[in-house]
Order: sequence, then structure tokens, then C-alpha cells
Amino acid sequence: MERTEKQKMLSGELYIANDPELVSENKRASRLLRMYNATTEEQQELRSQLLQELFAKVGQKTSIVPPFHCDYGNNIYAGDGLYMNYGCVILDCNTVHIGDNVLCAPYVQIYTAYHPIEPEIRLSGKELAAPIKIGNNVWIGGSAIICPGVTIGDNTSIGAGSVVVKDIPENVVAAGNPCRIIRQLS
Repeated sequence: MERTEKQKMLSGELYIANDPELVSENKRASRLLRMYNATTEEQQELRSQLLQELFAKVGQKTSIVPPFHCDYGNNIYAGDGLYMNYGCVILDCNTVHIGDNVLCAPYVQIYTAYHPIEPEIRLSGKELAAPIKIGNNVWIGGSAIICPGVTIGDNTSIGAGSVVVKDIPENVVAAGNPCRIIRQLS
């Protein structure tokens, strides 16, 4: 039996992003995000309901300040106490697991999606995606970019403007482009 484009996407294989199933799921997410991003600070209950419908898992005390954007939503697994400030984006073409008590400053970008480097494959319209895992008690500074396939360990802080292209272990402060460990935490 041939695998669906969604199955290929979630397994890290080349897939066709404009597949009808994926287009339908993206439209669903766009509709929910349009409603979410139109809410006011007085509509916390509605925000919570919309995130419950959008994400695969939403922990308690989750707060995402609009505007927020994602591709599908149903590949995002958020733990308790997630806070995302203005303008965050999650390209969830593969799974994004976010631990408990993760804090994201404005404009944090989490990208599972990427394109082939070979022009002939890239021009075919096929894309790739790799999962991202963010541990518990992580702080991600403003405008940081988390690239496909990255894992960030527990109790780690990522400096503002960092571009995280490789795994970052637990209990460190890391920053820069490319992001690197600058301090070990005790």
C-alpha cells in the first residue's frame, strides 16, 4: 500500500506539500488561526478552546499572544505552562514537542520544514520536514530560530537572535549564529 503524502511528511521523507489532504489540513489551521488572532485579551476562554482544537496537545496554563501562525497545528504537542509572546511561528510539517514551562520571547520561529538543496529536486515541488523537541523549563530569546531536527534539553536558555542548527544539551546557556554553548549551568 502506498504511503500518503502526510505519512511521508511525518516520517522525514520527500513529500508533496500541495497534496489535497495537506491543503485541507492547512485550511483548517488557517481558519482557526484567523479566529484566534482576532481574539482580545478578554477572551482567554475562547483562546483556550481554539488552541485545544488546533493543537494535538495543549497543556494547562498555555498562553500564546496573537498574532501566532502555524502550518497545521495538529503536529504540535505543548506541555503545561507554555508562553509564547507576539509574532511566534511554528512550521509544524513534522512533530513539535514542547515541554513544560517553556517561555518564548517575541518572534521566535520554530521550523520543522525545509527544502532539498539539490535544485532539480527542489524545483519538483517536493519538501522535507524533521521533528523538533524542546525540553522542560526552556527560555528562548526574541527572534531566535529553531531549525529542523533540533532537540533542546531541559533547563536551557537560548539567547535572542540565535539560530539553532544543532542539538543543544540540557542545563546550558547557548547563543549566536550558529548557536553554541556559552555557559554551563550548575
